[in-house]
Amino acid sequence: MSLHVDVVGDGPPLVLLHGWAMHGGVFAPLVARLRDRFTLHIVDLPGHGLSRDCGVPLTLDAGVAAIAAHVPAAPWFGWSLGGLFALHAAIERPEHATHAALICASARFVRSADWRYGVSPEIFRDFATGLRTDYRGTLDRFVALEAFGSDHAKDEVRALREDLFARGEPSAHVLADGLDLLKTADLRTAMPRLRSPSLWLAGRRDRLVDARAMRESAALSGAPASVHVVEHAGHAPFLTHADDVAAHLADFLRA
Repeated sequence: MSLHVDVVGDGPPLVLLHGWAMHGGVFAPLVARLRDRFTLHIVDLPGHGLSRDCGVPLTLDAGVAAIAAHVPAAPWFGWSLGGLFALHAAIERPEHATHAALICASARFVRSADWRYGVSPEIFRDFATGLRTDYRGTLDRFVALEAFGSDHAKDEVRALREDLFARGEPSAHVLADGLDLLKTADLRTAMPRLRSPSLWLAGRRDRLVDARAMRESAALSGAPASVHVVEHAGHAPFLTHADDVAAHLADFLRA
């Protein structure tokens, strides 16, 4: 089975990449606002959604190569885990990913001695343990953490829970691979090789990706980088503040 990509809309191409444990359907509010201006290539990442059985490893190199083979040259827009793929592609394959737009994603996700604003490593350890002992409960806790802090947390949790298994359940080993990628990926030293403008959209109340981590990531870029913080938003602003996200994205691509 090949990688699944939905193609909708009319206009210049734009690639959308979802986050961990989700699928491209989660972008529905954003798709509704962008489809009249862009041809959207909405990817289910390897092992997720309708790409569950595609056989592509969930690694940056393999994932980016598979996506590039299924979409035209275009800007890549990535949320959370999808942001790592968009950023890696824009750095390593600029002929395919012409620009990177990231929402609630940074060059490194986990806190370390030289990276103050990352997520605590213990969070990833606890989720990895939870996948082995309480699969569904762990995903439910992750969804709650994604929505925590948002002014519309209840609506966000409901939307994410409804979407979670709408295209089937991702396998436990793929989810574990995704957590490992989030825990170990570090694109900071590669950032100076990013030669195209980039967009970084943060949620002010995001408890997973601190807006300050996004600012520090953007500052490492070898090209101009625009950072915007969506007030009152958590980890999924495209659900709760879709108009703001669509406007920032359209302005960036128009410029």
